[in-house]
Amino acid sequence: MSNTLYDALFGCHAGRDAPFLHLADGSAVSYDAFLKTAARFAHALRACGVSPGDRIAVQIEKSPEALALYAAAVQCGAIFLPLNTGYTGGELAYFIEDSGARLVVCDAGRSDALADLARAAGAELRTLNAEGTGTLADTAAGQPDSFDTTPRAPDDLAAFLYTSGTTGRSKGAMLSHDNLLSNARALHGAWRWSGDDVLLHALPIFHTHGLFVATNLTLLAGGAMIFLPRFDPDAMIAALPRATTMMGVPTFYTRLLDDPRFTRDLTAHMRLFISGSAPLLAETHRRFSDRTGHAILERYGMTETNMNTSNPYDGERRPGTVGFPLPGVELKITDPKTDATLPRGEVGRIEVRGPNVFQGYWQMPEKTAEELRADGFFITGDLGRIDSDGYVHIVGRDKDLIISGGYNIYPKEIEVVIDDQPGVMESAVIGVPHPDFGETVLALIVPENGETPDLDAIRAALSRDLARFKQPRDIFVIDALPRNTMGKVQKKALREKYADTFL
Repeated sequence: MSNTLYDALFGCHAGRDAPFLHLADGSAVSYDAFLKTAARFAHALRACGVSPGDRIAVQIEKSPEALALYAAAVQCGAIFLPLNTGYTGGELAYFIEDSGARLVVCDAGRSDALADLARAAGAELRTLNAEGTGTLADTAAGQPDSFDTTPRAPDDLAAFLYTSGTTGRSKGAMLSHDNLLSNARALHGAWRWSGDDVLLHALPIFHTHGLFVATNLTLLAGGAMIFLPRFDPDAMIAALPRATTMMGVPTFYTRLLDDPRFTRDLTAHMRLFISGSAPLLAETHRRFSDRTGHAILERYGMTETNMNTSNPYDGERRPGTVGFPLPGVELKITDPKTDATLPRGEVGRIEVRGPNVFQGYWQMPEKTAEELRADGFFITGDLGRIDSDGYVHIVGRDKDLIISGGYNIYPKEIEVVIDDQPGVMESAVIGVPHPDFGETVLALIVPENGETPDLDAIRAALSRDLARFKQPRDIFVIDALPRNTMGKVQKKALREKYADTFL
């Protein structure tokens, strides 16, 4: 019996001397060396008592060894649980306990703080540092550089990813070997990935984007990655001449555009720029195209499904949209009240079905039944529409919908108008409590550097383009919008901060 994910992504490269990772110090790690490190880690996991199906909770800095630990978990049949390096001890306690992790791996600097948490959860604790040292590395050092791969079927679980938990307890999305592999295969064809590609990788690897999109796709194609510890404009610009492709969140692109060294000549050889994890402003699309001659390819995915849609590789990459469903993925827009499928042009709830859709939420059968239908369609929680040309537009999150005086108001519709006004860099529209209407609309604006937006002119534009009930009751200018690690605006934090504005 084979191991679905390991055989397709890792095992096929056994003995291959071609470079897999190009590191910031100028050195490189070959496929062969990487797989030998992974095998030693697989033996180390066994030595720590990890059996097939056990969960490994990992909160460590990005490094080749951290990536090899992912490969080792897949090879020995464990379930990999990457955790945001910014999580506090209190947050980690929930993830470790809820997942029933058999092993916790952390940076040595956090081991004292996590020792009691691991002990209370009945988990072993080992360390792995950014430079590749630590107690887990010590255990791996004396192990053989080959490992008898544990058989795993397509439906066996490969990973847990916990949702952000903005509307209650974080949920552990269970992802199978086939969930991950099928998505990598769909992206491989959609984005024309090949063994000649060198991906500029500055994303974290505790998230779908950096781990299951960027890394899995590179492995499937047999290409290479320029593996940077984090986003740094100097390092990115220095590395670009050796890359053919790049993935990033919108912040990557706006910060590069702010650097005069980021020019058309610097990017002329590049094949593809991809953006995701948060919406990319239409203005950023335009500036990037004007500066480089490249059209950024924007796509849409989420924790529970990996990638669902993508703008086309060939054809118009339309700003403000996330393109079309990927091969094998079905997408429909439904009425939240009746579940009926809506016609093109109407806003409703986005539902998706395909081999990429997760297996359910760990130990939450009721929540799984609420969001994952019996026919396989997953209720994403996103609101959107499909235009007359078939492009998918994301309007916002279901929980961000504003209901004022009985009217449904979609924040994105208002934000698009505001973002198009002079002096505005970006905006966020939220619903806040109102004594008469239940909720009312509040707009928050971040100005462009050195600019002072004309609020009266913005109000006039909103009055011209939108019905009265959609227009913000007030507009505040703020320095910056709160964002999570992947660049998504945290509207929950804004709603909490401004909850008493009209009370």
